[in-house]
Amino acid sequence: MDSSIPLVIHATHEAGVKVGGIGAVLDGLLGADAYNQAVTRSVLVGPLTGGDSVQMERLNSPRNQLTIRYSSLHGIFDGVQPALRAALQGIEQTYQIAILYGTRRFGAYEHEIVLVDATKPALGPVNNFRYHVWQHYGIDSGRYGHADEMVLYFSIAQPLFAALKAIGVDAGLSQNERFIIAHEWLGMPVVFAAQMNEPGRWRTIFYAHEMATARLLVESHGGHDTRFYNALFQAKDAGQSLDEVFGNHNFFFKHAIIRQATRCDNIFAVGDLVVPELRFLGGDFAHRNIDLVYNGVTVHPVTLQEKLASKRLLQDYCQNLLGYRPDYIFSHVTRMVLSKGMWRDIRVMEHLDRMLKEADKTAVLFVLSTSQPAGRRSEWVHAWERQYGWPVGHRADNGDLIDAEAGFFFNGVEPFNWRARDSRIVLVNQFGWDRQSCGQLMPAAMGFMDLRRGSDVEFGQSVYEPFGIAQVEPINFGAISCVSNVCGCVGFVNRVAQSLANADGVTFDPNDNPNLVVADYVTLPDSYPIHSPQDALTIDQAARDWIEGMNGGDTAWRIFHRLPQDEAGVQRLMENGEALARGMSWDVVVADYLLPGLERARGR
Repeated sequence: MDSSIPLVIHATHEAGVKVGGIGAVLDGLLGADAYNQAVTRSVLVGPLTGGDSVQMERLNSPRNQLTIRYSSLHGIFDGVQPALRAALQGIEQTYQIAILYGTRRFGAYEHEIVLVDATKPALGPVNNFRYHVWQHYGIDSGRYGHADEMVLYFSIAQPLFAALKAIGVDAGLSQNERFIIAHEWLGMPVVFAAQMNEPGRWRTIFYAHEMATARLLVESHGGHDTRFYNALFQAKDAGQSLDEVFGNHNFFFKHAIIRQATRCDNIFAVGDLVVPELRFLGGDFAHRNIDLVYNGVTVHPVTLQEKLASKRLLQDYCQNLLGYRPDYIFSHVTRMVLSKGMWRDIRVMEHLDRMLKEADKTAVLFVLSTSQPAGRRSEWVHAWERQYGWPVGHRADNGDLIDAEAGFFFNGVEPFNWRARDSRIVLVNQFGWDRQSCGQLMPAAMGFMDLRRGSDVEFGQSVYEPFGIAQVEPINFGAISCVSNVCGCVGFVNRVAQSLANADGVTFDPNDNPNLVVADYVTLPDSYPIHSPQDALTIDQAARDWIEGMNGGDTAWRIFHRLPQDEAGVQRLMENGEALARGMSWDVVVADYLLPGLERARGR
């Protein structure tokens, strides 16, 4: 069978605009040479939120590299032939929706996109589709009428599929030449539409960037990952499913949809733990093929001089903010959400501060995280900097700290800074990382890549992290990545480290990877025995706090003893890190994981 792939449809909520993790995955995959050499045509399909001014601004921004050929919302019609224009208008009238058709650039490559705005869709077609899904998949949409997300993705599925037919994506192609990849549950309604309208004529993939029910269970209980994964491991030995251990979860619409992923021809999982999480669902998941398709990293070669220049800028910034020039720069670039386990950074920093004191060294941890990804107005930030020393100082009554930021700062960062002797934590709750966005005290030459290049340690000790691209990216620049053992990237890093150790002429110990520190907050000591899933369910916040308290010290010790002592040490970490990054590149992901997974879908 020809290994080339004529058509891949990516059904995703980030088809039009990069918002988060899946957007980063799409950037990596669709911009990779290996992908574009193997896949002839790719089309991204997803929602269009015409009533959201922020999203529309991001959609239309030049940075988004979008070219519109047809959009009734934008009044653009002349980028397509009259026949296609009439077909798209007919779909809009039938479903009472708006369509955008165009292209987006991913790296050096352009790919087509189709977006649908279903603000006020015709209810007849939507209800017919919901009825079909209930009949054939057992998903009762009426039960989840309160879930706006579900309503949206069920409303756009049929018109998206109709628009794909209108632009002729599958003309003359056989079943094994056309694929629909559902990125998470949000893409599954498009799969349902294809299976409804053209049964048996499409190969379909469920791409699990997480397991939504596992995330819910981890985040909603104080035992977090310590409780959930011990229960999962015990349940595997006992042959019990998630619903048997944690109770029936069909009340959760994502759970109900994900359970239908076995209707697809193959399943992809982005991290090693996502595989047992999916199998934990029971039923057909117990024996269905699940392929690991890790996330990748973008390789950025950097010289020692470039790294040290970036570090000097970060040291200058610390000097301007705090009055001292740190020996080490630590960082954590992340979303301000519970799953990122940001309190664990503070627990490890408490131990590191004592070690730094004993060694007569200093450090600063820059936490770049916000509850408002769109950012604050730059003139506000500059005013706060002058008035009360933002970002060292913060207030919660003027638009500065909002939502989870306030708790993290007042309950974690500020008390740490009162106690610490040789280190400080600075919460920069404003994306941008330049003088315009972040104030006059930031060096004029500073840019975001300086934070990535100049950091000695990147934290990412999440309680739930299917992969963790942001945590592992700085390895490329010679940083030490400190992650929890539930991060999916650990498996990929270890695989690459093992392959490097086996390569001729390479000295690399995969059991002592200088660029990776894995914090284990799941494994229980012998003094805390559990023998069943029900035993694991007794693990509460107090037990997790105890485990974190014990293991945080060991994590800090391993970080401290990997910190480079001179430029030669920095160079060694850079060489090791670049080798790891090359083994984790998006081209490697495509060639070694994605394309073989698509081939297995063909041979079901």
